[in-house]
Amino acid sequence: MNTVQPGSFLTLHYRLSGPDGADVVSTFADKPATLSLGSGQLAPAIESLLVGLAEGAHERFELAPGAAFGDRNPELLQRVKRALLRELGDPDAEYHVGDVVQFPTPDGQGAYAGVVREVGEDSLLFDFNHPLAGQPVRFEVQLLGVL
Repeated sequence: MNTVQPGSFLTLHYRLSGPDGADVVSTFADKPATLSLGSGQLAPAIESLLVGLAEGAHERFELAPGAAFGDRNPELLQRVKRALLRELGDPDAEYHVGDVVQFPTPDGQGAYAGVVREVGEDSLLFDFNHPLAGQPVRFEVQLLGVL
């Protein structure tokens, strides 16, 4: 039976949930995920839990606050002027606390997200921390295939 090694190609179902138990991500009700271990598709702390597991394993893990996605970084709370938001996106967009907004990376090749924490007249306060940063995380995995 194959076991997970660094660089393994995996087919799996997985679930991430925060301290309230609500799923942040789950593939159990849909198609399984496929990924190459070490490619950055999962946080390194989560990938390390997979190494050594055998094909067919179904495991649940509890990660301490900050272990999965790091601690919250106050420097990742940033104000963005509405003028810049109009320039980068839909000029008629309305924003509300809790909205997730995608921003292009400086090279234009990717994107990153921020959550609106405060709406002001001239700017919005965004939180660019991972939603689970600084929180305990539950990780459940069912390994369907290991190559």
